[in-house]
Amino acid sequence: MTDRFTWFDALIVALCILAFFLSLFFFPRGEIAESLPSDGDFIKWVEFHVPAAAMTKAYKLSVSSAEDVSSQIDWVDLLAYCAAKDGGTFKNGWVSRMESVASELRAGKSIDSLTAEMEYFGYYQKAYAAVLGGFVGDFWEDAGNDALEKKYGLYAYSPIAAGYGFSHYEDFGNSRSFGYRRRHLGNDLLASVGTPVVAIEGGYVEEIGWNRYGGWRIGIRSFDRKRYWYYAHMRKNHPYHLSLSQGDIVYPGQVIGYVGMTGYSDQENVNGMQKPHLHLGLQLIFDESQKEGNGEIWVDVYSIVEFLQRNQMKTRKDEETKDYNALVKIYPVTWNAEPEP
Repeated sequence: MTDRFTWFDALIVALCILAFFLSLFFFPRGEIAESLPSDGDFIKWVEFHVPAAAMTKAYKLSVSSAEDVSSQIDWVDLLAYCAAKDGGTFKNGWVSRMESVASELRAGKSIDSLTAEMEYFGYYQKAYAAVLGGFVGDFWEDAGNDALEKKYGLYAYSPIAAGYGFSHYEDFGNSRSFGYRRRHLGNDLLASVGTPVVAIEGGYVEEIGWNRYGGWRIGIRSFDRKRYWYYAHMRKNHPYHLSLSQGDIVYPGQVIGYVGMTGYSDQENVNGMQKPHLHLGLQLIFDESQKEGNGEIWVDVYSIVEFLQRNQMKTRKDEETKDYNALVKIYPVTWNAEPEP
């Protein structure tokens, strides 16, 4: 009898231990808790699974409320609210949830009062604001006619200029083997060689030049320094807009370069890719220690590219330089200065 109970007790303990580790593996809240900032700390990890449909819905609700300053809705708050309700999956009921909280915000309630009992709302609010912080708000539009027009809305642009086709699929995390085996930390947009690539948002040219993996590539850091946009495999011989150099300021929708096939080579200016495409990556940086190394946070931008198709920049070719230029200039009001026309 003693031996029987000993084995039975051991089995119960083993099952409890197994259940504990399975809960750590499958239960998403554990990952969220580990990435939450504590006092003097910063977010360590973000997984962005917001579908384009959810971004579109939140954006439209925000724009429709823009005329009433007293009840203007922040689209990031709507997305964070839905994410906090279902662990960021956006699988069930997010449409009705978003409409419901938007209605309460219009009625005068604050987002703080509606989320006071939601443990992870603050995390998603900070994480999604880091991803989407340079997309929506007040901006000045300069169409080149000596007249500036102030608007509210989407001032981030599709990375592929208007009038040029491309295709892509959800390839984030796929395996890559050149140099060493690693995950694909971006989204490949297949397009013709020479297709103009525009800056999704404004910022500083932090990196420009050759990289054995990305070929001719350009890295643009957002003004709030939370986002690093990585555009790679630019065209051979004429990869970038001739006006660009490291440290320059770029505007949303500004032409920065051209689709190509360069990279996967230790020798500069070599087409090492099999098909022309733009590799687009987005790195989040909550602390400068995350810029390079094991703490890097790269998020899936597939749904962002889908969402940004609603806002494409038209361009015109300069026959003298052979470069393309945006037809309008965008100045987000967050730059804290009204531009001179």
